[in-house]
Amino acid sequence: MQRRFRPGRKALKEIRKFQRSTALLIPKMTFQRLVREVAWRFNLELKFQVDALFALQEAAEAYLVGLFEDLNLCALHAKRVTVMPRDMHLALRLRGERLH
Repeated sequence: MQRRFRPGRKALKEIRKFQRSTALLIPKMTFQRLVREVAWRFNLELKFQVDALFALQEAAEAYLVGLFEDLNLCALHAKRVTVMPRDMHLALRLRGERLH
C-alpha cells in the first residue's frame, strides 16, 4: 500500500530535492536564447562568455527555486495546496521585492 502525504508535503519534498541538486533545471540553450534576447534590447553588439551564461543561469535558478519555496509556504499558510498569484505578491512583498 502506498503512503499518502498530506497536501503540500510532496511539493515541499520536491523543492528540497531541487535545492540539493546542482543540475540545471532550465535547458541550457533555452536560457541562453532568453538572455541574448533580453540583452539585445539594450545593446545589439553584446556578447557573452560561456562561463558568464552559466553563472547567470545558476543564479537565476537558485533565485527561482527559493522564490517557489516561499510561494508554496504562502499557499500552505493559507491552507491551500495550489499556488496563486496572490502568493507571488505576498512572497515578493515579504522579501522586499516588487513585481514589475
